[in-house]
Amino acid sequence: MVVVQVALASVSVSSRHWGAERGRGVVRCGIAEASGEPAPMGQKTKYNDGVFAKAFMTLFARKIEKFGRDIDDKKGWLDYDYDYESFVQVSKSAMQGRNRLQQQQVVRLVLLSMLPPGAPAQFRKLFPPTKWAAEFNAALTVPFFHWLVGPSEVVEVEVNGVKQKSGVHIKKCRYLENSGCVGMCVNMCKIPTQDFFTNEFGLPLTMTPNFEDMSCEMVYGQVPPRFEDDPASKQPCLVDFCSLANPSSSDCPKLR
Repeated sequence: MVVVQVALASVSVSSRHWGAERGRGVVRCGIAEASGEPAPMGQKTKYNDGVFAKAFMTLFARKIEKFGRDIDDKKGWLDYDYDYESFVQVSKSAMQGRNRLQQQQVVRLVLLSMLPPGAPAQFRKLFPPTKWAAEFNAALTVPFFHWLVGPSEVVEVEVNGVKQKSGVHIKKCRYLENSGCVGMCVNMCKIPTQDFFTNEFGLPLTMTPNFEDMSCEMVYGQVPPRFEDDPASKQPCLVDFCSLANPSSSDCPKLR
């Protein structure tokens, strides 16, 4: 996703004042499909994005836009005409001319810029790496990131031999669905989000995208593998969905 999963940090820190239920109604957007579920593989899911969802898109896009290149139609802070497609385009522009590590660093800087001073330290105090903290953040992910990744649900997982409800199953990631790019998924979402939670917040997080059906599994409390050992690092391009895909390459060139 673009800059994927940043707000969760600030949301988690302030959740004691907001309340998860209130947040559920604020940032949620609806699927416009008749089934109420994401569209089948090969079809793009239709969403009804409300004012607050577009406000979040604008906030994220404007932060990322500072790192983008060749953006002709830049919008102002009070312009809420960003839709999800333009949000993804801004993310793509931030990847241009940057290698894998530089792209991930862009996301880290964007995330840090969205947090108040001292937020990571405060997060560590409020949410030490316990079963409760992992389950609490999983519960927050579902309502607060619906606009970004689409519908998801909390699931039971096993972390270090302990069963806990700190997993989140994303049914069909909206970010991957709209970008169609393995490199964007891994460099602009998965890796920087894992690193941010694990290293900045002190709460381990592992994200495992499924490129066969565009679902994703998030497990709070689980230490992520090294990039070299992660199956996602060897994922080939999604030839049927990415306009820049290299069919002859064994892995996505953006992962190198």
